[in-house]
Amino acid sequence: MTNEQIEKFVVKNYLDKAPVQINFKTRQSIQGIFIKTPDYDELRSKNLWRIVGGGSIPEYKKSKDVNLARIFNGVEITRLEAV
Repeated sequence: MTNEQIEKFVVKNYLDKAPVQINFKTRQSIQGIFIKTPDYDELRSKNLWRIVGGGSIPEYKKSKDVNLARIFNGVEITRLEAV
């Protein structure tokens, strides 16, 4: 997916809020939340996204620790769905 497609979906209701189902070309799908960090605009311009995986979401919501997130390439994302 392009960064515009991902941003259009995420910015509406999901950025730092609700989890989404993320499907990839070459790996298993995950549930996670897209987070906004100080480098968000730079990463977005390169189609890279910080995502906190499903198991770490409760801890992230308490601590806001960005180290719980991983960076994913938007080119590998095939579909985003509301959970």
